[in-house]
Amino acid sequence: MDGQSELERGRESYRLRGWADGYRSLALADARTPLGPEDLELLARAAYLIALDDDCLHALERAHRAYLDSGEAVGAARCAFWLGFRLVALGEMGPATGWLARARRALERVERECVEHGYLQLPLVLQHLATGDYEAAYTTAVQAAEIGERFSEADLANYARHLQGRALLKLGRVDEGLALLDEAMVAVIAGELSPVVTGLIYCSVIEGCHQVYELRRAHEWTAALTHWCEQQPDLVTYTGSCLVHRAEILLLRGAWPDAIDEARRAMERVAQGADQLAAAGAFYLQGEGYRLLGRFDEAEDAYRQASQSGAEPQPGLALLRLAQGRTDVAAAAIHRVLGETSGRMERAKVLSAAIEILLAAGDIDDARNASRELQEIAEHHHAGMLTAMSAQAHGAVEVAKGDPQTALQALRRAEQAWQELEAPYEGARVRVLVARACRALGDDDSAALELQAARAVFERLGAAPDLARVDTLISHASSHHPSGLTPRELQVLRLVATGKTNRVIATELFLSEKTVERHVSSIFTKLDLASRAGATAYAYEHQLV
Repeated sequence: MDGQSELERGRESYRLRGWADGYRSLALADARTPLGPEDLELLARAAYLIALDDDCLHALERAHRAYLDSGEAVGAARCAFWLGFRLVALGEMGPATGWLARARRALERVERECVEHGYLQLPLVLQHLATGDYEAAYTTAVQAAEIGERFSEADLANYARHLQGRALLKLGRVDEGLALLDEAMVAVIAGELSPVVTGLIYCSVIEGCHQVYELRRAHEWTAALTHWCEQQPDLVTYTGSCLVHRAEILLLRGAWPDAIDEARRAMERVAQGADQLAAAGAFYLQGEGYRLLGRFDEAEDAYRQASQSGAEPQPGLALLRLAQGRTDVAAAAIHRVLGETSGRMERAKVLSAAIEILLAAGDIDDARNASRELQEIAEHHHAGMLTAMSAQAHGAVEVAKGDPQTALQALRRAEQAWQELEAPYEGARVRVLVARACRALGDDDSAALELQAARAVFERLGAAPDLARVDTLISHASSHHPSGLTPRELQVLRLVATGKTNRVIATELFLSEKTVERHVSSIFTKLDLASRAGATAYAYEHQLV
């Protein structure tokens, strides 16, 4: 086949989304007769989509030079922009800055405004987002979108519009931000955008939805991204991120072995490219899956590799330490992460883990403060997952404080929210807390039913650590206390253990103070105790609270 035939085949393969064949044919045509700048751009895009970054960058450099040689400043600026934009994503900031400067210099020769002026606003938007100047990011994205609209450049208009949405999410204007993300996604789903920009918007929008705990949208767009990737068997770029997002969904839904497999597949795809962010996310998700399954050595290794890939392995690693019984280590780590985390949405994830760890460490006051902060975040943003996390944390704190009635109100809200999110593991953990609240109220029958229901879920999911813990609770609940305490005396003992006075206990149980005094005296006699401190120690030793 001669060079011209290869060129035509390469162009046709690209049009039909046969990226690998398109790349091979264009490369063969180029080897016979050097391609012109437009076909070099096509070669660069095909190389990018099959994760051949070096070939992509080299083709863009050649196209840039060819445009300059022919006096086409706009084409030269366009190639220089995409070179710089890709180098930013690869973390090569020095060369990226140089190429973006070249793009701006090329446009200085152009007297009229062109669409490339809008594209050159995009790196500024990303820079503002990275440095936390979200107002400037929004304003700059608006300017870029306006240029895109003016020149009917759908790629630019929609990419800039989705960046407006990302900036608004960071500013706490979540509903407005999500509306802009949805608008950009309409163009994506309709097939109005180039494959390069389509993939960029898919990954960024899904990431934005996860950051604000908008899981329903994240699930919908992940399903759409999966379908888009499956239609292009040659596609490598974006598929790693797609698999990471799928793993996130599977993890929430309790399909942990499947989530680990998807994360592993993501690593295989990422190995063909240079998406370190996807690599770090895949390692972290593997760590989460292994931790929940009780495969602690494998979890440890996955968190370590996530850290080496540039990701913060917390709060997963702290929760692993807690599961290993190293509560002090877990508490120290979570305090450190909380001190370093400033964004409200970023703090929400850490706060949820911190409350669990702090309660295990007996630091109820700090846990209560963390719960209040999480509640404020949830009330401000109204995301279903945040509501579930906040209600669960509130219920756990109230159980620890010895207010089971208030705890149950919060825990029932959490249970409903997790059910709506199809998150069986979290729902089962809530039922364990409900059981503890019921037991504190003397309703041992309901407590037993809740524990058995939770146990069935843990067994089905393979949640070995949780299964062991709930079996211990069931064993203690079903065993007859040699002390011979009555259900009412057990109820009083649990309240004594939380530090409540006889007067407060009487009020909560609708008893007279003298009746409570008799119950306390009987408890001391049956357990051979001399003080309330001794009664408290007994209650904790026998996991009655």
